[in-house]
Amino acid sequence: MKRASDLFNEEQRKRVAIAVAKAETQTSCEVVPVVATASGRYDRAEDIIGLWLAIFAAITVWFIFPRQSNASGSWDEMPSYVGLVTMVVGIAVAFIIGVLIGSRIRWLRRLFTPRNEMMEEVSSRARQIFFDKRVHHTSGATGMLIYVSLFEHMAVVLGDHQVLNKIGQTSLDQLCQLLTEGLHQGDPTDAICSVITEAGKQLSGPLPGVEGGVNELQDTLILID
Repeated sequence: MKRASDLFNEEQRKRVAIAVAKAETQTSCEVVPVVATASGRYDRAEDIIGLWLAIFAAITVWFIFPRQSNASGSWDEMPSYVGLVTMVVGIAVAFIIGVLIGSRIRWLRRLFTPRNEMMEEVSSRARQIFFDKRVHHTSGATGMLIYVSLFEHMAVVLGDHQVLNKIGQTSLDQLCQLLTEGLHQGDPTDAICSVITEAGKQLSGPLPGVEGGVNELQDTLILID
């Protein structure tokens, strides 16, 4: 999976910026699109991968060094502690390797991460960005955040007080659905531009643009690695 900054070239970033500027000519809403590589660290998934690999290592060592009863007159048997030490070392090494694999292979870490946990992380990160990027600090409370998190394959659309009052949460959810459907088709630039355009249309009536209005937030695609 690519990082957010690697997913969009300069031309694609300009397309999103133009879409934001055009939408904001129709409405007083301030639209802020953000794409993040991931919303959470998900250390637990790495530990789970390491644990499963450690279990596999333990089973492997068990069959390589099976316990044997002492045979009378034989001095060819390996000391029992050799198998025990080998198992302990094998488990430790396998766990470390599993954690490293989980930290580097994103799809594998996602496979071992519960969907509910990812949804919580994405929602929490979106709310944090909503405040950090000053989407919540517009003078008319008309900010809108369009947030995409690549690792989790999830998106969130958040609106400030006036946006919620004018079009409601249902409309925001529909915009989010439009966004996720577009992302599923494989072109993130088209998906983001489409939802920005649709947001401008929906908000042009209840929150029309004001001639000479101040552009409080920069018209740009924000990328977070």
